[in-house]
Amino acid sequence: MSETQWNVDGQPGKGPQAEVPDVLPLLPIRDIVIYPYMMLPLFVGRDVSIRAVEESLSRDRLIFLVAQKNPAEDNPAPDDIYVVGTVASIMRMLKLADGRVKILVQGLSKGEVESYLRERPFFEVKIRKVVEPALQEGSIEVEALMRSVKEKIEQILNLKNLPPEIVMVTDNISDPGVLADLVASNLRLKIEESQGILEIFEPVARLKKVNELLSRELELSTVQARIQNQAKEEMSKTQRDYFLREQLKQIQQELGEGDERAEEINELKKQIEKAKMPSEVKRETEKQLKRLEQMHPEASEASLVRTYLDWLVDLPWSKRTKDNLNIQKAKEVLDEDHYNLEKIKERIVEYLAVNKLRRKIKGPILCFVGPPGVGKTSLGKSIARALGRHFVRISLGGIRDEAEIRGHRRTYVGALPGRIIQGIKQAGSNNPVFMLDEIDKVGTDFRGDPSAALLEVLDPEQNHAFSDHYLNLPFDLSNVLFICTANLLDPVPPALADRMEVIQLSGYTNEEKLEIARKFLIPRQLEDNGISKNFLEISDDALLRIVAQYTKEAGLRNLEREIASICRKVARKIAEGKKDLVRVTRANLHLFLGPPKFLPEAEQEKHEVGVATGLAWTSAGGEVLYVEASLSKGRGNLTLTGQLGEVMKESAQAAVSYARSHAKKLGIEEDFYQKLDIHIHVPAGAIPKDGPSAGITMATALISALTKRPVSRDVAMTGEITLRGRVLPVGGLKEKCLAAFRAGIRTIVVPDRNQKDLDEIPKQLRRKLNLFVVTSMSDVLKVALVDKTGKKSFAVALSARGSKARKRKQRKHKERPLEKVRERVVPLRA
Repeated sequence: MSETQWNVDGQPGKGPQAEVPDVLPLLPIRDIVIYPYMMLPLFVGRDVSIRAVEESLSRDRLIFLVAQKNPAEDNPAPDDIYVVGTVASIMRMLKLADGRVKILVQGLSKGEVESYLRERPFFEVKIRKVVEPALQEGSIEVEALMRSVKEKIEQILNLKNLPPEIVMVTDNISDPGVLADLVASNLRLKIEESQGILEIFEPVARLKKVNELLSRELELSTVQARIQNQAKEEMSKTQRDYFLREQLKQIQQELGEGDERAEEINELKKQIEKAKMPSEVKRETEKQLKRLEQMHPEASEASLVRTYLDWLVDLPWSKRTKDNLNIQKAKEVLDEDHYNLEKIKERIVEYLAVNKLRRKIKGPILCFVGPPGVGKTSLGKSIARALGRHFVRISLGGIRDEAEIRGHRRTYVGALPGRIIQGIKQAGSNNPVFMLDEIDKVGTDFRGDPSAALLEVLDPEQNHAFSDHYLNLPFDLSNVLFICTANLLDPVPPALADRMEVIQLSGYTNEEKLEIARKFLIPRQLEDNGISKNFLEISDDALLRIVAQYTKEAGLRNLEREIASICRKVARKIAEGKKDLVRVTRANLHLFLGPPKFLPEAEQEKHEVGVATGLAWTSAGGEVLYVEASLSKGRGNLTLTGQLGEVMKESAQAAVSYARSHAKKLGIEEDFYQKLDIHIHVPAGAIPKDGPSAGITMATALISALTKRPVSRDVAMTGEITLRGRVLPVGGLKEKCLAAFRAGIRTIVVPDRNQKDLDEIPKQLRRKLNLFVVTSMSDVLKVALVDKTGKKSFAVALSARGSKARKRKQRKHKERPLEKVRERVVPLRA
């Protein structure tokens, strides 16, 4: 729509230009109300409206213009159209290329719809002409009201961009009704307000209504102008954001609203004081707060600074929990949650004792190393409960980005602190028990080495001022008790391992598993499955059979799964209405768990020539390792199979060299290597094997094959061999002894220099084992080989035992050992 024009020549007193008939076509219009004497173009596009225009042109060019109540309605009904409208004359018409029609209309007089004569193909109505009441000549009140309206129009014209012709037109108008219509058509009014003015037929009343609207518009224009003037005084080309902020302030003051930003800043100041930050941190925080005050709240950097301040005030700079210094109570808590593990419990009690005497000490950095399922992670929670501290755990498995530990710099989009600072915030105190789980599973790539970032975290001499990339401020981690867990210590970088106090956790014995199942696993599974202890009873023999034949592990996870399987079957019976007590015994165990998963090995049924039993260490505990040696006619070739590593192959070559150099002493033909091919095989060929500790096992199997003397099925051995026949020490002795015990082997040959490691073996287990220490290969052969009559000579046992105890052990050797179970597919280190 183009700019509105007015023709005041047709106002009352001049006489109407045409006689208005009672029946006229109606044109519903949208978004505008047409007043008398108003001239403006309209664009007509609806079929009904175009037909109404054509009908008007075919008659006397008069049409009745009425506003729609809802501008969005495309097909209005009579109820959707106002009653009062304006009779207009179509001055010109132009058909457009898109099918629409453009008409120029001029309002003549008001009218009111009496009835609709037709609705299709166009609206045709019968109207009643509205005749406004005559005015008294020379009324002072009317004159004053008209002057007031004209003055306000001039004031608004100076404040806003209104058409300048209005002032010239209004000076020539003497009719209050026409003046009211002119002003109303130029104000930015809603359709409802404009229609309301049109429906006021009394001219003075209509002018008074317009005067009120002018007063409101003048007040709004004055406030807007004042806001703009106040802001423009301080605005420059580089201060557009500041100008907008000043406008917002002025608007809030005029509306009487509180300044939420000021409240936010005050709240941050209170939090900064409450946090009791170190002086350096407080200075930086206040500096960032001043920056935030000067920024526009909608600026992108403002949200970054606000997030940074939130992190600073939320961190526990001075909050700490009070340690439970009651040593006896702490020990009771540790014993309540875990069975055995005396080394770790003793270390925690020592820490409490020193803390009780000195009050302020640096938190230790412990590293629990052991096979899966022995309770490393749950032990951290127990330690936190014993100390009365908060517990935080983060898993480092698979982390490859150094920023996971130190965080990202604030210049990056979406930057956050690292996992250490996030954990401290989560704990809500600066002295939690912080567990770094699976530290041996940390990776490295082009984004950095997380292990290197942990060097500062786990160094008591540096972590009192740990600096996160995001905070870029020192945070004191010296009060934190860090506990790391790992299955293997080998993947941990030496510099990192050197900073930690390593505590080894070995696998459990069968008796220990039985106790743990009784005290912890069974009660927990009964509760998890909703079973009362009055409905299920598992005998000790059944539990031991589950351990021996249904699981093969150093930890307890599979044992708990098997117990859970029994509980689920009992729960089903109870749910079906069978509420009798279920007793699980060794005899009926297969009804609940099926046939045994690990069956005895055939080669251990008797003493065999060329088959020796060795021991290996894995990340899951110890394993029994069989070594087979066979001879065939040939030219002295040595074949090694079983997916052996380089170290293990070298051990086999050393064993062959020992046999050759001591052939005469061993009763072997000295030129056997020229006539025979030797094949040494370690079964379970799909499993990689390496390490030197199978050296004496390979030598024993080879010498057994060469001398035709069987190797005792009751003897297992471990040790490295030299060319001179010396037996060198190996690692993982406790796990290897446990593996032999689980396999039913009670006689174990160990190197003499491993005597120091025997103290790690539980006393109950040591009493059931016959341990022989050897210094040379000849000592090994005395224990391991039997003569052709099936007898063998024993070397001196490690511990001095009475004759009565020795006879009891010899009787045990004559008994059939426990069933041997099959090997699992896990990487081995001999």
